[in-house]
Amino acid sequence: MKKILIIGDDSYIGMSFEAFARDKLEIKMVSSRNGAWREVDFRGFDSVLHCAGIAHVKQKKKMQSLYYEINCDLAVDVAQKAKTDGAKKFVFLSTMAVYNTSASEINQDTLPNPNQKDFYGSSKFKAEQEIQKLACDNFKLCIIRPPMVYGEGCKGNFPKLVKLARKTPLFPNYPNKRSMIYIDNLCSFICGLIEDESDGIFLPQNGEYVNTTELVRAVRACYGKRLRTTKIFNPMIRFLSKRVSVFNKLFGNLSYIQSGNESGYNVIEFKDSIKKSIGDII
Repeated sequence: MKKILIIGDDSYIGMSFEAFARDKLEIKMVSSRNGAWREVDFRGFDSVLHCAGIAHVKQKKKMQSLYYEINCDLAVDVAQKAKTDGAKKFVFLSTMAVYNTSASEINQDTLPNPNQKDFYGSSKFKAEQEIQKLACDNFKLCIIRPPMVYGEGCKGNFPKLVKLARKTPLFPNYPNKRSMIYIDNLCSFICGLIEDESDGIFLPQNGEYVNTTELVRAVRACYGKRLRTTKIFNPMIRFLSKRVSVFNKLFGNLSYIQSGNESGYNVIEFKDSIKKSIGDII
């Protein structure tokens, strides 16, 4: 059984992965706070999974240094220690935000171009660049750029959308396409990376693209509520999506091109994942 060290014992993905994989892998979790990870010997671990980071915090100018300190400097320091101590692989949780959202359809060859005003995406990309300098034959590096991650207990835009859907019997019928990934599907993907000899940059996602209107419909169905839709607002939405960030997040296109390998790690289909995700959202 492979030994995995998770950095970030209070991170959503870290805790979810531990629960998902505890019967498959030997897992140790350590806090990233107060330098606790520095006291741990990384020798003997097959992989170090770095989940620590700052996200879902309002990006005020005064927060910029904190984003870079935690999302970049900390990650690079942990990766350096992992290499020095002899860990075999470093798995870094990055983000789809390393791409500029104006690139609506992304593939493996799309070059990252984070919005410099987005401290989250730009700090993660800076970490990627520094960590990649450490890769060698004896120290494999996996960078994962997931799209929106959702699941029971998640934070961010998904619970906000669920609350909106519950209160909205009428919603725009607007054609958009977004990549998302359910937490168990992401954990299944990470397990696969740890079990094999893969390295490189990875863009995991659900096997189905998500349309915002259908997502709202699926959420309301879980509460036994129907959804009425209209196209009357579509011209306005099309105009605002290019100019107002909240409309772009709701109705813009942002997707990874399907690789054809999604079925290999997708353990939960979309509608079932929505049912499992909304249990504790009031």
